[in-house]
Amino acid sequence: MFNIWLYSIISVLIVSFISLIGLLTFSMSYKNLCKILNYFVSFAAGALIGDVFIHIIPELVENKFTQIISIYILLGILITFIIEKIIHINHVNKPKTVKKYKPYSIVSLYGDSIHNFVDGMMIGASYLINFHLGLATTTAVLLHEIPTEIGHFGVLIKGGFTRNKALLVNFLSALTAILGTVLSLIIGTGIEEIKIFLIAFTAGHFIYIAGSDLIPELHKEIELKKSIVQFIFLILGISIMYSLLFVE
Repeated sequence: MFNIWLYSIISVLIVSFISLIGLLTFSMSYKNLCKILNYFVSFAAGALIGDVFIHIIPELVENKFTQIISIYILLGILITFIIEKIIHINHVNKPKTVKKYKPYSIVSLYGDSIHNFVDGMMIGASYLINFHLGLATTTAVLLHEIPTEIGHFGVLIKGGFTRNKALLVNFLSALTAILGTVLSLIIGTGIEEIKIFLIAFTAGHFIYIAGSDLIPELHKEIELKKSIVQFIFLILGISIMYSLLFVE
């Protein structure tokens, strides 16, 4: 049992440190970073959509897609809407000098924390079955997190965070994966129903964020050439999620 905990914690720490991938942008000027932010956002939208329809929903179907799962997905959409509405109301009521961050960037942090928590749960649950499955799951999560974290970092910058703050809050959000892993190792085999709920809830949240926040941001760009590049990044985000199907 000690080895299971050791492998699980090491794996989830490696996955969490992927959130620091935003360091790669520190060598860029703010002017150049701003030029590519829309492409980061487009990439993130594609990754979220791809994750939902290529990975999450098929995973739920394998566990017998029932009406209750549809309700879990709807809860993800509705609760995200409520949280974002509360953030919007607070945002509007604050003085101009306090309005630092766009609401969607705060909601994105909340969603990313849930997503990382679920990833941590899956890593811990996989190692409980056997080492090889745990290693394979960690690899898949790792590859999945690279495009997701690049896009998420771009969303935070676009939402008003400085690079230093975006890096810090992104890393803190990633640490929720550790909580997920510890919880899954403690609960053990009784985790399945909770995992299904969280996965379905995450699907609803991702659908809402991509459709209500990220894609509308992309429509603010009306220049044809840049719009085409945005679409290419959107497809790239989806394509990378699809390519993970072939990771054993």
